Amino acid sequence: MQSTENMRIVVEDGTVSAAFTRPADAFATLVVAPGAGSSFDHPFLVGFSEALNTAGLATLRFNFPYREAGRRLPDRAPRAIAAWRAAMDAATARSAGQPVWAAGKSFGGRMASMAVAAGMPAAGLVFLGYPLHPPGKPEKLRDEHLYGIDRPMLFVQGTRDPFAAPDELTPVLDRIGTATLELIDAANHSFEVRGAKRPAADVGAGLAPVVAGFVRASVA
Repeated sequence: MQSTENMRIVVEDGTVSAAFTRPADAFATLVVAPGAGSSFDHPFLVGFSEALNTAGLATLRFNFPYREAGRRLPDRAPRAIAAWRAAMDAATARSAGQPVWAAGKSFGGRMASMAVAAGMPAAGLVFLGYPLHPPGKPEKLRDEHLYGIDRPMLFVQGTRDPFAAPDELTPVLDRIGTATLELIDAANHSFEVRGAKRPAADVGAGLAPVVAGFVRASVA
């Protein structure tokens, strides 16, 4: 048995949509943020979260304020971080003292790491397609804040991701020292594999086992 709560989370002067699901055997909670062009109810995120629930992880999915307002341009970092803090507070209040992790797809994950670097508590971080740099601009790295984080980190990255090639991520993770890289062979930034088309929900669900295993091993 598991319980699901659809909610509104207060972020500064407004609210955002969120959904919290907790299986009866939950051992930790993963808060999950969408990528810049997506929302909390995107099939990829829903499939990922539902598979995590089956594996014993509670999940909280939430929108950023810009998406809630129907805008396409992502929030600036301070507002996105405020949304992250509010979502983590909501998850912590519902997690019975168990560890609460921060995770996100692309922009959502990068904003999670910036929030943690700025002091937001989190047991660890999971990145689904970390945007190390804009496509075609490897000189514009988004990595400096990562080196001040001492939490366990899992980077799940496609080998065809134009936002970060494996040989670009490896030295960053080596310098971090507390990070693990899980490569998805032939996958792009959306974790789609050429010649193996699948529904987005299935693509998201396919990433859950490695994430659940990493979190479980870290909290054991």
